[in-house]
Amino acid sequence: MLGGGIAGLGSLCYAELGVTIPKSGGDYSYVTEIFGGLVGFLLLWSAVLIMYPTTLAVIALTFSNYVLQPVFPDCVPPYTATRTLSTVCLLFLTWVNCSSVRWATRIQDVFTIGKLLALGLIIVVGLVQICKGHYEALSPQVAFEFWKTPSVGQIALAFLQASFAFSGWNFLNYVTEEVVEPRRNLPRAIYISIPLVTFVYTFTNIAYFTAMSPEELLTSNAVAVTFGQKLLGMFSSIMPISVALSTFGGINGYLFTSSRLCFSGAREGHLPSLLAMIHFKNCTPIPALLVCCAATIVILCIGETHTLINYVSFINYLSYGVTIAGLLFFRWKKPKLHRPIKVNLLVPVLYLIFWAFLLVFSFYTEPVVCGIGLIIILTGVPVYFLGVHWKKKPKCLDTFIGKQPGLFTPVRDTVGHIHKTF
Repeated sequence: MLGGGIAGLGSLCYAELGVTIPKSGGDYSYVTEIFGGLVGFLLLWSAVLIMYPTTLAVIALTFSNYVLQPVFPDCVPPYTATRTLSTVCLLFLTWVNCSSVRWATRIQDVFTIGKLLALGLIIVVGLVQICKGHYEALSPQVAFEFWKTPSVGQIALAFLQASFAFSGWNFLNYVTEEVVEPRRNLPRAIYISIPLVTFVYTFTNIAYFTAMSPEELLTSNAVAVTFGQKLLGMFSSIMPISVALSTFGGINGYLFTSSRLCFSGAREGHLPSLLAMIHFKNCTPIPALLVCCAATIVILCIGETHTLINYVSFINYLSYGVTIAGLLFFRWKKPKLHRPIKVNLLVPVLYLIFWAFLLVFSFYTEPVVCGIGLIIILTGVPVYFLGVHWKKKPKCLDTFIGKQPGLFTPVRDTVGHIHKTF
């Protein structure tokens, strides 16, 4: 619940930024506008290099694990099988997103509804269990029992992991230019989604504890499947199907938004111009989608996805703080700028205090994880100066992926010229 509350504070700040700087690209576009090209590029670099591919890989692996769990009920599904199914799923959804924006959004709508229905079933079953008196694991002496006293740093890392669980609350900001009436619908979507997700996420976990002990939760490869096997009897197959459908929709959503990030970066001249091109009939950013798909498959092949989650959580949380700090700086820099939504200054200040607290103690407890995350971000500095800041590059680099005939059309900015290539 605390994780949802922090996400709520952040989403209020993003609502203001989204209608004040109405550009697609989310954090990247806001940071670039406020702090300049270098800071924006570093955020873009870390997102394209590791953040989105790793998150997509983890969701795809979750999908394949749940699909294959009934086939391998007594053991972990084979490595090759999970990777193959994850890759097939990614390729199919990339094809869908390349073919039609409407298809992609319809898939998202349908699978989001299916996800909520499945989670609603878990919550209802959990409430029935509580009414029957099966809530031993929820009693204070069990729920708050620790094998060892957690340190402040470990609590901070737990909140970093929670930020990964709640990640996605800023996704609509990545497609602001594709939203109908963004000044009305962007904040409305944020105000509805954050309380709903927090409620569902909290009560789903409560429901799990009515049927499973903390030890069983930790050892289960597929928690919802174990929950279904314990309580749903002959209908237990609903759970793996529901979770698979949920993660399928999650993959689609991440592909949709991550490709728009690549698209926005290329439009600003921070990535090769090919990624700023759209199919002239389908109006879809096919090159950006293919890059996102390929990067995710590479992460899948590396095989260290769950190790990379810690780095992703740190980078993700760092980018949130930098973006919200940008809101305060932008208020000072352009105080007279029209802001359709203007949150109380206490909201970003509270978020940043909590953000700084978690970041400091995360560094103290896990200096290697946080240090590697920081190094990943800083590797973008030489890339920026060589690829973007260096204006007198050799002609072969300056025209890298230049004009593309036929199928693709370069997107032009409001002045009418094509943005310079990487």
